Amino acid sequence: EMPEVSVLKEHFERLAPAFILDNLGGPAFMQDLKLEKAEKKPISSLLIEAPGAKTMKDNLDFFIKRGTVSRLCPSCTATALFTLQSNAPSGGAGNRVGLRGGGPLTTLVRPIKGQFLWNTLWLNVLDEEAFTKSIPAPGPHVFPWLASTRVSGKKGCDTRPEDVHPLQMFWGMPRRIRICFEDGKNLRCDLCGEEGGVIAKEYEAQNYGVNYEGEWIHPLTPYRFDRKKQKPPLSLKGQQGGLGYRHWLGLVWVDPFNGDCASQVVREYMQNRARDIGSGRLARLWCFGYDMDNMKARCWYDHTLPLFCLDSAQRENVMAWGLELINAARETADTLRQQVKSAWFRRPKDVKGDMSAVVLEFWQKSETDFYQLLEQLARLPGEQRQAPPEIYAGWKTKLWFFALTIFDAWVLEAPAEDLDMKRIVAAREELKKKLATSKAMKTLTANAKSEGETA
Repeated sequence: EMPEVSVLKEHFERLAPAFILDNLGGPAFMQDLKLEKAEKKPISSLLIEAPGAKTMKDNLDFFIKRGTVSRLCPSCTATALFTLQSNAPSGGAGNRVGLRGGGPLTTLVRPIKGQFLWNTLWLNVLDEEAFTKSIPAPGPHVFPWLASTRVSGKKGCDTRPEDVHPLQMFWGMPRRIRICFEDGKNLRCDLCGEEGGVIAKEYEAQNYGVNYEGEWIHPLTPYRFDRKKQKPPLSLKGQQGGLGYRHWLGLVWVDPFNGDCASQVVREYMQNRARDIGSGRLARLWCFGYDMDNMKARCWYDHTLPLFCLDSAQRENVMAWGLELINAARETADTLRQQVKSAWFRRPKDVKGDMSAVVLEFWQKSETDFYQLLEQLARLPGEQRQAPPEIYAGWKTKLWFFALTIFDAWVLEAPAEDLDMKRIVAAREELKKKLATSKAMKTLTANAKSEGETA
């Protein structure tokens, strides 16, 4: 239940001084308190997807052109500034990356019904007990712009989790920036079209800002943990091809295949909040983030995945069964990629190239069927320790169908005179052979057969 507006206002007013955007000579939202050797930059450089100086110098701004954004209103400036500080990519000496690394993935639990701002936000707020220190009054340990920056570099220092309050994870400030506002009467914002009295055309910047090091675990981001515990956790990033059911385990709980672990808020929902709220599938997992190549934004991804209300026994079952289905799909996708390449080339191992489009089509076409089976598994009682045999049999049939159908579509699309039918037939037969003998597919077959005989 949303509190009264007056109650919210009372709480937020205590924080208001930390969120002043234009504060001449004083603390300003996500901006450095004092820059010594600043460089002027156009306001468009705040936008992560904007072409950089080298891109423009080499005349390579083909898709996102230079000069399209030269003025920003305060609202768009604040949003761009927060986005850059939260997702800051690597690139350039002293340009520090965000607290979660460049272009991190963010995951939020999103209600299916009643998608009001309050419902979505409150569902992803952790209890005070989730943090190791009590929440103090607003200060620089939470909002780093309220004091002099903890600069890095030769005379500076790194910033580790033990150096500041845990809540600084939401307000990391790796870039040293100061916005230059000016009178903009009768000028329009190039992003939203708003016309007002204040506008930003440029900002000042200096490198070697806050350098976040150590085992930071942001509660809204999934991480990959090193099984040998020799390396710090690595935040999951947006990646080429987007997200799909192959990532489902790691985004909603734990994927033992690669060590991916869901964010803290998602695990809290799966373990406690779904049960406390009520039964049924009441929410979906909302995942979004940039696919970054150093400073270049290649794509912005935005996906929703299903969440289920499961007790501990059900969760254990569904995760184990889901892993079997996903592993079979992984092996099928890898085999499909290899055999399409074998059908295309006489010496496939010597050919370098991107085969991701073939694999991506397989994942996309099989996604609906996977989630339909997953929903059936989620409805089973926790004491049922074996999945129905028809689940395994049906998934095996689907994987074979998609693998062969996609193989035929990709290798037979060339002109007839360019086709080597002997090589294509051999590659197709090898595809069928490898599908039949793969470890994961054998597991599907054994489960379907043995459970069917037991039944």
